[in-house]
Amino acid sequence: MTRCLAVCLLIGNFLSPAVGNTEVSCVFMESCILPCSFQGGTDVVIHWIHVTAGDVQIHSYYYNTDQLAHQDQHFKGRTSMFKDQISRGNASLQLAEVKIQDQGRYKCYTSTIRGNKESYINLKINAPVERVKLEPVENKITCSSEMIYPEPELTWSTSPPSNMNFDMKPEVQRTEELLYNISSSLILSDPDVNYTCTVSTGSSRKRASWFKPISLVGSFAETVIQCSDSNTKITDLIWRFNHTEIILIQTRPDVPCTVSERWKQQVKGVSESASLLLQNLSSHHEGIYSCELSDAGETLISNNFLRIKESPETSENKGVTKGLVLGAVLVAVAAVIVFLVKRCRSQNNDQQGNTNQMEIKPLNTPGSG
Repeated sequence: MTRCLAVCLLIGNFLSPAVGNTEVSCVFMESCILPCSFQGGTDVVIHWIHVTAGDVQIHSYYYNTDQLAHQDQHFKGRTSMFKDQISRGNASLQLAEVKIQDQGRYKCYTSTIRGNKESYINLKINAPVERVKLEPVENKITCSSEMIYPEPELTWSTSPPSNMNFDMKPEVQRTEELLYNISSSLILSDPDVNYTCTVSTGSSRKRASWFKPISLVGSFAETVIQCSDSNTKITDLIWRFNHTEIILIQTRPDVPCTVSERWKQQVKGVSESASLLLQNLSSHHEGIYSCELSDAGETLISNNFLRIKESPETSENKGVTKGLVLGAVLVAVAAVIVFLVKRCRSQNNDQQGNTNQMEIKPLNTPGSG
């Protein structure tokens, strides 16, 4: 049967007309359809061949059923056809969980009693830039993005424009899935500018911006911390404390935010503009509050350094408390002094009584008795 199949394919290559290439672009790990059509008829034979991989057979159909005995293992369990449409001339192949290795040129060979036909499809795989991350470490900021194909580019810029040198080469790594991870670090040498990192491929592009820190004075009772004033349509919101500790996460503006257990007593709410409303603060809550606001194309990270100022009432209460404590200490000290004075007097009286007794007691002299 295998020899017959090879002979039939060889004869078909000479007799069947070839159709020009069709370009198809699919997303990594998603399902993809390779189109192929023919003039419907009976006794349909369909062969899908991966030409780039060395004429590897990936799917065959004849005798009104799939024939997968000679299917290459790389495609096992990932191919299917629209069987209810084959009689009407649809020989398209659905390929699930597409991989980078699936790229290349495919041949769709069809044969019926009406004749043979060859169609060629060029498949390209893309893994678009999903997210660009900015992470601070001491005086540096690192921009990174992962799981991208084809190889991306990473560029830095500032707002307002500066004379900083951005010629550093990013670090690029290749994963087992043949995807690309890219990263670059930058020293925050100018505190008066905002930094933007852009990662792009031919078909996708995203960026993340790091805004210079703003000093903010809040109160113990209630404090509002503003997020970015951009017109960015929120799809994701993350508030962090000192860059690492997550305060809350909100995935959509119409969905309630999720507050971490540690901050439930302090978070009073989040406004429509993503501002954070805090309450019941203490000196332990002084630090940097970062708002990470994202939409489909960019991420904006604004930073606020919060210093908590005591209210007049709090200061007055503390003054009263200190006065009461000081008064209590003075009273205790006075009581101790009185006690010590009385004790000293008592001891003096005892010593004086002993002296008097010694004076009154007759002396024992020789011969007395």
